[in-house]
Amino acid sequence: MKKVIGIATMCVLAMSLSACGSSNDGKDRVMISGSSSVNVLMEELEPVFEAKYENIDLKISASGSSDGIKAAKEGTVNFGMSSRSLTPEEKSGVDESIIAMDGIGVIVNANNPVTDLTIEQIAKIYTGEVTNWSELGGADLPIAVVARESASGTRGAFEEILGIKDQMTTDAKEFNGTGGVKSEVSQNPNAIGYISLGSIDETIKALKVEGIEASEANIQNDSYAIARPFILIYEENSLTQSSQTFLEWVLGPEGQAVVAEEFVSVENTAE
Repeated sequence: MKKVIGIATMCVLAMSLSACGSSNDGKDRVMISGSSSVNVLMEELEPVFEAKYENIDLKISASGSSDGIKAAKEGTVNFGMSSRSLTPEEKSGVDESIIAMDGIGVIVNANNPVTDLTIEQIAKIYTGEVTNWSELGGADLPIAVVARESASGTRGAFEEILGIKDQMTTDAKEFNGTGGVKSEVSQNPNAIGYISLGSIDETIKALKVEGIEASEANIQNDSYAIARPFILIYEENSLTQSSQTFLEWVLGPEGQAVVAEEFVSVENTAE
């Protein structure tokens, strides 16, 4: 994880979306956009941070990891959000800080008898090689493959970990957000999908992967195979005072205490 080195107090001029400045009520504005998965965490961080720093207004929007990285590189936001590791090309010209770790849960309908799949089996489902639950110890029913849209950081991380980048079956039903995936799987008895660990609830069932439960403890001990970082991307030399304050807070004990409520704190993860 890259550390913050210094504080820059001047905003970048002529930004097309004005990533610095004040909101209508006179508060300093910090603009953040990108991954919808990281956005779930940001929605928890926002009220706690703003309660302490009443003069700072966080403006957060979910648009996908790729869009968040692009916005950070272009300087149209203070921070981009990504739920996948950046490519070497994306890393050029920007800094990054891991603010949390997250597992990607592989989910099925609550009534599906299958409880455990291997990485190889999951990969074969998502490339279209395995198409019936009977091939996996389930009922003789077709598998309804549910996925995120191509720009999703969750999808990018999922495909990278499984080794199936750009090999997604054309039969997959794609959704633009975690909520759509979860809703479809909860209503379709034949469906399989994947969502952030922090979004798993009783409406669906999370499968074990290689016999390992998708849990915070198993992400911390590095035994759960499908895990990824939550990253903030920024240009360090262009950070405003308020942006610097937020970054230091989220990486500090108060911010990480909020992270630990649903995700895995980077304080508890070996660097």
